[in-house]
Amino acid sequence: MTYKAQLAAGLALAAAMVLPGLPAQALSGTQQEQAACRPDVTKHCKGIQGDDENAFVACLVSHAPQLSQRCRKVLEEHGKLPPR
Repeated sequence: MTYKAQLAAGLALAAAMVLPGLPAQALSGTQQEQAACRPDVTKHCKGIQGDDENAFVACLVSHAPQLSQRCRKVLEEHGKLPPR
């Protein structure tokens, strides 16, 4: 799998964990949510391979202090991080 494909899969999987109540085909998150977290996934989670949804979310959560304000807000809104 190419790096771009891995990144896209990671974003989709991270969004899937952020939006657990949606049906499987709708789990990629909104374009705005993906755009908000894309730089953070690229920066902090590029070593994650495969399609383990929990791994991508755990990666973002484990880097909470370093996350961009936009990505942190998305995770907070979906209950993955406590509000500041």
